[in-house]
Amino acid sequence: MGEPAMIGRRVFGIETEFGCFVRDERVGTAETVVEAVKNYVFHKARLGLIDLTARDEAFEPARSGGFLVNGGRLYIDAVGSHLEYATPECASLFDIVAHEKAGQRIVYNTLRQMGWEERVSFHNNNIDHFAGHTFGCHENYLVRTDDRLPSDWHKLILPFLTTRQIFAGAGRVGGHRLEHAGFRPSLSEVADHPIDFIWVSNVYNVEPDPTVQYQLSQRADHIVRENASRVRFNRAIINPKWDSVYGYQNYQRLHLLFGEGNMSEYATALKIGTTCLVLDLAEARALPNWLRLQDALHTLKSISRDPTRKWIVTMLDGSTISAIDLQRVYLQLAQKRFAGRDPETDWVLREWEYVLDTLETDPEKLEDRIDWLIKLKVLRTYMEDTGAQWGDDSLHAIDMEYHNINPEQGLYYALQQMGEVVRLVDDVQIEAGTTTPPNNTRASARGYVIKKLAERRYNRYYIDWDIVYVDRNRQVDMRDPFNTYTREAERFVAML
Repeated sequence: MGEPAMIGRRVFGIETEFGCFVRDERVGTAETVVEAVKNYVFHKARLGLIDLTARDEAFEPARSGGFLVNGGRLYIDAVGSHLEYATPECASLFDIVAHEKAGQRIVYNTLRQMGWEERVSFHNNNIDHFAGHTFGCHENYLVRTDDRLPSDWHKLILPFLTTRQIFAGAGRVGGHRLEHAGFRPSLSEVADHPIDFIWVSNVYNVEPDPTVQYQLSQRADHIVRENASRVRFNRAIINPKWDSVYGYQNYQRLHLLFGEGNMSEYATALKIGTTCLVLDLAEARALPNWLRLQDALHTLKSISRDPTRKWIVTMLDGSTISAIDLQRVYLQLAQKRFAGRDPETDWVLREWEYVLDTLETDPEKLEDRIDWLIKLKVLRTYMEDTGAQWGDDSLHAIDMEYHNINPEQGLYYALQQMGEVVRLVDDVQIEAGTTTPPNNTRASARGYVIKKLAERRYNRYYIDWDIVYVDRNRQVDMRDPFNTYTREAERFVAML
């Protein structure tokens, strides 16, 4: 059969916080709806095992979610009460696409089984246009933390991360302004609510920005730091995480907060694939020292909001370069070092080059694969047909419906059914991903063990990314994310 498909030697995953829109208030509030959906997944559909103990007393208390038979997680993020899906660890771009879509399918299937598909909708988007809230689509990557990486290596990848929105942006109608509210928590408030629990919106007033008609990114207006560990207070591009999710030997987890929910399978694969190659370059110490921005946050916002699409970036030395040419710097370094390494790497290199060249010469050719361009075409068609203008509330509604995960309702899925967008996986693979983990990471063993425990209705267990524990003498340790632990999992199940 040969080696399973993978890009280099890295595992990665996506965490998606879904927006919830209650269309029929008789079913309850958004908070009660996400609770009911979560409970149905674990208690009725039995697609996983709910957490019996708290993973985090503030954000993930006991029974707020759990691990799934596909190796991923479904849970409610207590901050904002968002239903959140984390893919299993993947090592293949096409696996990550299928499993990211599988999370949407699990939620949609649940609504359908509950009879709520017309009464509630979930959205793979990242903005509440009217209330000013933003919610995340985060990425996780296994990275080396030994001497392969220089101490300030993240500065060398920020130019890539802030400009990849030219092909990875989800697109957004309008904009928001964040004005500092002068809020300073008192000592008693900090004692009662550690700083991590204080919302960005407690510190900043969020207001609509009428000067922006359309921009590349849904999240750029809401990012306030380059790098920060305190997520709620300092929403950052990079959020360092040193934990057991991917912690193994000299590896740790790089947690990217600045990302967004791509509906396009192609955009998802290109976003993850290009980021993997840039991390490969960083680990190889192949990124030149001049790749540093004068102001990463300004770059992030100005690229997103530039209606001319010139996308000019100012580097630390004062020189300027277009975002397309800056991306080409990373592309050419990756081509030189990694071309021919494996089929998925070659796919990324080929498509990266094609997208950059086409953005420069004829961007409308990408209206079948890049979300911000697909969405813009939908909006322009609507405006031509109805006479709607930028600033009309109807455009915000279209923006939201583009991200509706219901394949019978969502605007993106209508285009997909008409064959107007590029696909990388099919519906059979996505449906399989709702119950089947990737076959080349430890998620394979975890999903298998969870399935067997659920079948036997075990009610005493502890599950984390790197362990399944029943009692002192029965557990499966899965420290190595690359190991499938097939024999260990089968031995564990035989002991039950």
